[in-house]
Amino acid sequence: MSAMKFFMPAVNQMGQGCVESSITDIAKLGFKKALIVTDAVLNQIGLVGSVAEKLGEQGIESVVFDGTQPNPTCGNVEAGLKLLQENDCDFVISLGGGSPHDCAKGVALVAANGGNIRDYEGVDVSAKPQFPLVAINTTAGTASEITRFCIITDEERHVKMAIVDKNTTPLMSVNDPELMTGMPKGLTAATGMDALTHAVEAYVSTIATPVTDCCAIKAIELIRDNLETAVKDGQSMEAREAMAYAQLLAGMAFNNASLGYVHAMAHQLGGFYDLPHGVCNAVLLPHVQSYNAQVCPQRLADVAVALGADITGMTAEEGAAKAVELIKELSARIDIPAGLKQLGVKEEDFPTLTENALKDACGLTNPKQATAEEITAIFAAAM
Repeated sequence: MSAMKFFMPAVNQMGQGCVESSITDIAKLGFKKALIVTDAVLNQIGLVGSVAEKLGEQGIESVVFDGTQPNPTCGNVEAGLKLLQENDCDFVISLGGGSPHDCAKGVALVAANGGNIRDYEGVDVSAKPQFPLVAINTTAGTASEITRFCIITDEERHVKMAIVDKNTTPLMSVNDPELMTGMPKGLTAATGMDALTHAVEAYVSTIATPVTDCCAIKAIELIRDNLETAVKDGQSMEAREAMAYAQLLAGMAFNNASLGYVHAMAHQLGGFYDLPHGVCNAVLLPHVQSYNAQVCPQRLADVAVALGADITGMTAEEGAAKAVELIKELSARIDIPAGLKQLGVKEEDFPTLTENALKDACGLTNPKQATAEEITAIFAAAM
């Protein structure tokens, strides 16, 4: 086995009410003024104000940037950075789901390294660790609160940039399921399928390890047992907490084993059409795994078992097909759109989508490297 590295925040807080203890711990680190990166909805419902108040009780001032878009842009990063610099903030707090976390990573990375966020597209481009970042999570899906992945939309090129950089790893992550009970059904479903995609892609990755395998399989099992309940009964603290653990484990898996063509392709759909990331992943996941089954059927048969299938007597190929079937069935039960056509994707855009997908760093660890024709065929199958 080749040498491995395992990336994760230094401190990871989990469980009901842990947001309170996290703010106490932040104060002990000596920070004086936070830039809180969030979105307008979380600000309007008072969650941001509540966190700011708790910070104030610990002697920490805060300034709020709530301009993060669902697919955060270079412009969002620039606006957040300007606010940080104008107010002499000495650290960043991201509050929300994947979008605020990614935007905050972009702000923190450029604050420390200079230039423009576009300068850091790719793998480990930056020279210095980002500004200190504490990521307080409110969704169960993206795991951006623990990862070295930062996805920013370049609005000029209509492309989602994949920034994979150890220097974007947050200092601390906070997963308090009490903050997740307000998630609407559609967001719960989309983020849950995002977590499933992370786990599956990490498990079939060319750089998977025994450590990431354990995280991925356990995440799949937890999603199998809890995602539907979390969608149907958002107030179920048991289901919410289980999904918080599931997405954390899936994040640990993909943060170190990386991803594959589901994400490489979904990034293009999100950047080109401004579509929700989790939904794009959910639609593409079974089709990409059907393609991957050509080279890693046993791995996908393991996924089928984790999803609850009895594959006794099946060949590896039959087990892989069962995994694809179960993924489709789960998506249907939680009302994920059946195809890309329902999302407004157009066949005439396939050449651009394909070209950009093949440039995405997430595709490098897919178990089978694809030609442009094969990527286009996967897009077509997912319509």
